[in-house]
Parts: sequence; C-alpha cells; structure tokens
Amino acid sequence: MKRRVTKAIFPVAGLGTRFLPATKSIPKEIMTLVDRPLIQYAIDEARAAGIKEFIFVTSRGKGALEDYFDHANELEAHLKKSGKEELLETLRSTNMESGAIAYIRQHKALGLGHAVWCARRLVGNEPFAVILPDDVIAAEKPCLQQMVEAYAEVGGNMVAAMEVPMDKASSYGVLDISDDMGAMVSVKGMVEKPKAEDAPSNLAVIGRYILSPRIMQTLNRMKSGAGGEIQLTDAIAEEIHKGDKVYGLRFRGQRFDCGSKAGFLQATVAFGLARDELRDEFQQFLASMLAIRKAAE
Repeated sequence: MKRRVTKAIFPVAGLGTRFLPATKSIPKEIMTLVDRPLIQYAIDEARAAGIKEFIFVTSRGKGALEDYFDHANELEAHLKKSGKEELLETLRSTNMESGAIAYIRQHKALGLGHAVWCARRLVGNEPFAVILPDDVIAAEKPCLQQMVEAYAEVGGNMVAAMEVPMDKASSYGVLDISDDMGAMVSVKGMVEKPKAEDAPSNLAVIGRYILSPRIMQTLNRMKSGAGGEIQLTDAIAEEIHKGDKVYGLRFRGQRFDCGSKAGFLQATVAFGLARDELRDEFQQFLASMLAIRKAAE
C-alpha cells in the first residue's frame, strides 16, 4: 500500500547572489512575480497537491521569509475597516495555520542533497516531496499534483522531467532511461551536469521530487559530488542501484528558471499576460517596445 504524500521540503537556504544587490536585504524567495512572491507560487502548488506539512530549510538572513507567513493582524484590520474585502481575501489566502510550517537551518552550503538531509527528522518514515521555488511552473493542473497522481499509481521515487537541448544538458541532472512509456519513463540511472557528449538523454530533472524516506539513509553516507556539493541526483541514482524504482514524469506545463535574471523576466511577462486585468495594457506596452527597438535597428 502506497502512502499519501503530505509533507514537502522547500530548500530556501541559498544566498541568491545572482540577484544582488536586491538580495542584500531580502531573500530571493520573496521577490515577486507580478504581485506574488516566488515562495507563494510554490506553497500554492504544494497545497493543490494535498501537502499539509511544509518544511523550510533556511539559513541566516531569511527572517523576512519566515515573517511573510505570519498573520498580518494590523493590516487585516485596516483592510476590513476600509471595506476592501477582495484585498482582505487575497491576504488571508497567504496565511498558514499555526504549526503547518517548520523551519530547519542549513548551517553550511553543502548542496541540495545536504539541504534535504537536514529535514530528515521531520520527514520520519514517510514519502515526501521536494519543491525548489526557483522553478516556477505555469500549468493548468499544478505540476506536483500531476506527480502525486502518477505516484499513487507506481510508488517508488519520482522526478519531474522535461526535454532540453543537448547543449544545455550540462546545467541539469539528466535521466538515463530504461523504458519510455510516454508521459512517464522508468529510469536506470541519473547523471549530474554531464557534458553534452556524455549525456544519456536530453530528459532533464527540474525542481520537483517525490522521494522515499530511505533516501535519507543514502544521503547520510554521501560524499561530495559535482561542484563539491552533496548532490540529490547522486543519491537518487544510488537508490536505483539498490533496486528501488525511480520514474521521471514529463509534466504538462511551462517551466521558468527564476534562479536566473532572464528566466525571472520571462516569467514576469508570461504571468503578467496571463492576468485578465493586466493583459491588454501590458500587451500594448510590449508591442510598442518591440516596435521602438525594431525602428532603431
């Protein structure tokens, strides 16, 4: 009998140096796409997938991230008094129940695998999800919900996967496929950041995982891998060697790498155009900007 996935780990200990100077004073995870911080997109996706317990792996300087999930009683009272019910409802939708969020510190930046391992005591003996807030996915059915539904059928371990150009494979963990079943693939190996000529496929892992609690034992024994860090990909590959099943799910949706400036800008445009109240004015502005650039060439 496969257990339900009700816990999710959010590794948010990174310094966000690619977004300096903004991240000098604010955590990258609360930088906003339109009017919602990155972490809110991740939380909403987790909620839609049935997650009830949210585990944040943080580091020094993330106090603003923790404060974001506190109830803003004074602001709520002001909105209520002003009759701004729609804004009040928007604000309340970001509130988290007492005890729903736990914060764990990662004292040394030793990689994603180490960040996940830091949450081992809170995970216990249950399957769990991992969500990287940098990877924002626009989808009709949220990506993690797609994964949870697929996991209910097959169990094991599961990663979200998408096809990338071979010359970009060195930026990802890449799947070595044993059986391609269309939306889902069975995985016989994983390689972290391979050279293009060494990549076993062009199917790359992106920031969504559903993992067996046994992976914590593997991470406990892991040594540094690519980049001198403890790689989660290496631990998942080790589970395959032990005979545990690993699947990749070709999720339906568009992924934006909001860990990069270009990806963040692309997501801002896509999410802005998706908003009914912004679309017309924003689209006209973009068209005028393109016309100006074209005329200047």
